[in-house]
Amino acid sequence: MKKQLLLVYASQSGRTRQLIDAALDGAAEFADEVECRLLHGLQAGVDELMSCDGLLIGTPENFGYMSGAIKDFLDRTYYPCEGRRIGLPYALLISAGNDGSGALRGIERIASGFAWKAVAEPLIVIGEPDQAALQRAREIGQTLAAGLSIGAF
Repeated sequence: MKKQLLLVYASQSGRTRQLIDAALDGAAEFADEVECRLLHGLQAGVDELMSCDGLLIGTPENFGYMSGAIKDFLDRTYYPCEGRRIGLPYALLISAGNDGSGALRGIERIASGFAWKAVAEPLIVIGEPDQAALQRAREIGQTLAAGLSIGAF
């Protein structure tokens, strides 16, 4: 049975979407072992979170914080999933106009409450993603999918 990687994102300018698409391309290299599901934050919910084996969140930095759609996803899933997704491997992509630290802090605090396990350094990209940023996003997708495929997490 294939492992399930859930990619949840929000994007208005398209920058976060570029990052999440690069991560999806990287994860797709493990398509024989890992099935990827890409959903906007307003579309993902409890069922998707409960059925995934790994999670990748992509968010823009909005007003120094994560996007409302990602916050909504986390709010809607927290209490129904509390204590039920302990150790879920996750990674984070942030498209920032400032420094991304507020979005990072907010998501890490919530992930800590869920008791998820970060399996890659968060990627914060300030401004338009360049090739190096897109490559790093791709590597994060590969890391999550590879780890899932071999049962490393």
